[in-house]
Amino acid sequence: MSVDINNWYKTVTSDDVIYLFKGEVTDQLIAQSLDVIERQLENTPLPIRKKIYNVLVECLQNLYHHASAVPFKKDDDFCGRIGVCLLSKRDEHYHVVTGNFVVPKQQAFLKGHLDKINSLDKEGQKEMYKEILDNQTFSEKGGGGLGMIDIARKSGSRLNYSFINCCDDYNFFTLDVTFNN
Repeated sequence: MSVDINNWYKTVTSDDVIYLFKGEVTDQLIAQSLDVIERQLENTPLPIRKKIYNVLVECLQNLYHHASAVPFKKDDDFCGRIGVCLLSKRDEHYHVVTGNFVVPKQQAFLKGHLDKINSLDKEGQKEMYKEILDNQTFSEKGGGGLGMIDIARKSGSRLNYSFINCCDDYNFFTLDVTFNN
């Protein structure tokens, strides 16, 4: 493996961490995480709190539905179908950072999809959203590609992402969404 995911994890947790998770993503985890996050954001102004919460719902669902199971050594912290989710605050900006393993086929789709979303203004994103809804085409895992558009629209910011080469069969996909307070 050419990247140490634990080191990556340490670098993204350097801000004021509000919530973080690293491990297997389950439906119970999503429900528990959202409860904890809601309490942690209690004193955040309602408009920004709603945006962050909605984006976190999308991000956690993406981790649940799209993380690839990775067969690592038994003693590795990152084994199975895992994900990383972090909510932090730096100065006046909130950050939602997620990470999960993807296969090359997923990477090609994600890169094209995210680049397209990032190239559009608000109106263009709205039109793309409507087009996908009208098209009613779904992926093998049941998604239509609306989640990332929704994240961009709700955050009002560019979707920063990267792919870290892990091995021939998997890459680690990271998504970093920024909110202005």
